[in-house]
Amino acid sequence: MQLHDLELSALQDRIAAARADFEAFQALELRLDMTRGKPSAAQLDLADAMLGNLGPQDVFTASGEDARNYGGLQGLPEVRALFAGLLGAPPQQVLVGENSSLALMHDCLAWAMLHGVPGSTQPWSCESAPAFLCPSPGYDRHFALCEAFGIRMIPVPMTGEGPDMDVVEAHMRDPAVKGMWCVPLYSNPTGEIYSPETVRRLAQMPTGAPDFRLFWDNAYAVHHLIPDPAALEDILPACAQAGHDDRAFVFASTSKITFAGAGLAFFGGSPANVGWFLEMAGRRSIGPDKLNQLRHLRFFGDAEGLKRHMDAHRAILAPKFDAVDAALRERFDDLAIAQWRRPRGGYFISVDARPGTARKVVTLARELGIALTPAGATWPGGHDPQDANLRLAPSFPPLEDVRTASRGIALCILIAALETERDTRLNS
Repeated sequence: MQLHDLELSALQDRIAAARADFEAFQALELRLDMTRGKPSAAQLDLADAMLGNLGPQDVFTASGEDARNYGGLQGLPEVRALFAGLLGAPPQQVLVGENSSLALMHDCLAWAMLHGVPGSTQPWSCESAPAFLCPSPGYDRHFALCEAFGIRMIPVPMTGEGPDMDVVEAHMRDPAVKGMWCVPLYSNPTGEIYSPETVRRLAQMPTGAPDFRLFWDNAYAVHHLIPDPAALEDILPACAQAGHDDRAFVFASTSKITFAGAGLAFFGGSPANVGWFLEMAGRRSIGPDKLNQLRHLRFFGDAEGLKRHMDAHRAILAPKFDAVDAALRERFDDLAIAQWRRPRGGYFISVDARPGTARKVVTLARELGIALTPAGATWPGGHDPQDANLRLAPSFPPLEDVRTASRGIALCILIAALETERDTRLNS
């Protein structure tokens, strides 16, 4: 049933009932946080054995190198081999950094603005109004990086199989478009998986800028919520096959695999891109934390060990996503008020509420003691043109708190929709 099918009296009755439920929720005096995709304490506990898995004799690499000393800017070969699958690259085209892939993205943008990238004729900062394509809804921290460097952001709609490639290809004619953000597997926040066709077109499309780069943030490469995970086409071989070897910068990390503040970050690319990165990075570092790399290697052992670890993550996370989905279905079983999908992986559930109500939903949730990501955060500049998108992050709170928060959020979405419909009618 659509809201406009309700008689005004029935609409008023539903508002009264919903507001009574709202007052009951307020009496609970909740303090719940659904703002960011942070691992829960239970997930962090899964890696506790890593804290003490290096003894005095365990600090030497497979080649006999002492990991306590300087050097090894690209990262230990055995660690690159273990995690190369996250980037879809051979180990020799992978670099291991510190804990944050976002920091690697920042560095790549800074170096591109200051020096250019392989294929550049001048630094990006010398270009007239350099721009990035930004699939939207998207990741707010990507957008914040563009803002920090004065890069124009061009929103691109999502389709369910990744960004709208007709729109992308139309923008690609502009030489000012230097890059594009991509979260290709379980996109933040929509949970989409880029289809093989989307990956192929991104690799093959002509670009006005000869030094155009895909910033391929494969943050959720192994973060599956179902036993039979989705497959993603690897972008680096697709680009090489299309004759655009240098097109993609690929990023990943263990931030949501081991310890969010003490994991490993990875960069992957063509030999030219990896060489460029090492040249730039060599000016600010003599080498990474190789002891932390060894901790990860000893903890996982091999790819099968990594898979077992992620299965344990899924056992903690999947019920929380189920709880959000169940609460939304229960509250909206007879009214077409919101749209969402149960993602197959990743850390977020994207909900499109009634247009014009997302900010009101966030305000109502705050009155219930439930913190949500600010409305508009999933769009460049913090401006959602429909004021509809909500990004729900169920990972951090305990499961029972997620159940409670989800029921409260669904109630807020309902009230915002009902009262907006009422006000629209009364003011028309």
